[in-house]
This record gives sequence, C-alpha cells and structure tokens, in this order.
Amino acid sequence: MMRCMLKLSLKTVIIYLAFFTTLLSAQTIKELSNMCNDCHGAFGVSSNADIPSIAGFSETSITDMLLAFSEELRPAIKGRFRHGDVNRPETDMVTIAKALTEHDIDALALYYSKQKFVAANQTFDTALAEQGKKIHQMRCTKCHEEGGSLAEDDAGIIAGQWMPYLRTAFKEYRTKQRMSEKGMLTKVNALTEKQVQALIQYYASQQ
Repeated sequence: MMRCMLKLSLKTVIIYLAFFTTLLSAQTIKELSNMCNDCHGAFGVSSNADIPSIAGFSETSITDMLLAFSEELRPAIKGRFRHGDVNRPETDMVTIAKALTEHDIDALALYYSKQKFVAANQTFDTALAEQGKKIHQMRCTKCHEEGGSLAEDDAGIIAGQWMPYLRTAFKEYRTKQRMSEKGMLTKVNALTEKQVQALIQYYASQQ
C-alpha cells in the first residue's frame, strides 16, 4: 500500500513539475516576444520600413542572427521602441542579444519560426523588378531559393521585406560592416549599384 502511495506521489510530483515548467516557459516566451515585437511588430511582422519582419524565419536563421549580434558580427543601430512603452531608453540588437541566454535564443527561434511571414505592402518599380528577378536567378538562387521566400534554406526571408531595410543590409555587406560567408560577400560586392537597386525592387515586388 505504502509503495503504491509513494509511486502515486512521485507521479504527481512529476506531473506538477512538468506543468509548472511549461507554464514558466510560456511566461518567458511571452515576455521575450513582447520585447521583440515592440520593434519588429506583432508576431514579428514589421510595420516600420527600417525594421525587418522576422515571422516565419527558420529556427536556424533566427539563432544565427541573434548569435551574430551577440558576437558583434553584425552592426546594430541604436533606436527607440516603436510599440508598447515608447518612452523606454533607446537600445540596439547587440545589447538585446547579449542579454539573452541560450535557452532564450532557442525559445525565440522556435516561436518566430511558427509565425506566418507577411510581405510588406509597398510600391515598387515593375521594370526594375523584372531586371532584378533575372539577376537573382543568375546570382542568388543557390542560397535564396524561390525568389528569397523559402525559410527552409536558413538564409532568412528577403522576398517581401521592406525596401529601406534591404538597402541598409546591402550597404552593410558592401562596406564590410556585416560579416557573412565569403561566397556571398564576393557576389554582393560584384554587383553594380543599379543591380542592387533592381534586386531590391524584385524582392519588394513579391507581395
């Protein structure tokens, strides 16, 4: 009888521990995602042209980005929060990423990979976009499949991103402020400014 009660008690403890662990994890991801969403928009869908949407990115790409910021391999522009308490002091992605634990990064990567990417609604130059499509197919599709819209290639989603953000990203690559694989940097630096603008118009056209 005593052995049965002990087994029952142990089972109950395990159930309660699992319940509270799940509850704690849910509270943690809610707090973390709320902080991220205050810049990147609800569920990671940005409504600000200088900030990328991160909803729907693969876990690997989110993890890689956060680690790159924490290791200062990507430049971080200090800025204000766009939603929530906008009176909070300005911050940047390096500061935020350095404060995250490994568990936090894993949780955020999983959370945003489950969200739906929504392309930015923006105007674009149709003729330039058509040129950009050809350039992409010739030079970029090896790593950015399906026009840069495929999350599973672990290179982020560039199709449907805001044009001002894409311009900043290209500038950072071309001025060696943002580190990346040698092959990509070589390809980006081989582009003319006109080709860069055509690519940006192409990515913006995918809505």
